[in-house]
Amino acid sequence: MINSKEVIWKKDETISLLLKRMNFVFPMIVVKINGRLIKKDKYSTQLINDNDEISVIHMISGG
Repeated sequence: MINSKEVIWKKDETISLLLKRMNFVFPMIVVKINGRLIKKDKYSTQLINDNDEISVIHMISGG
């Protein structure tokens, strides 16, 4: 599940690969897996497991 939408799981997929596949291209993104915040420097190594719940939040600045 990504942002409450069911998505097909791919074995050995990292956060970076998932973001690319799902076309999340925003420059400021926060990712949580099962409610746990993942640091950006871990995106290329953090694997996603089957049945993980992922939240992708893009930060927007404004004034």
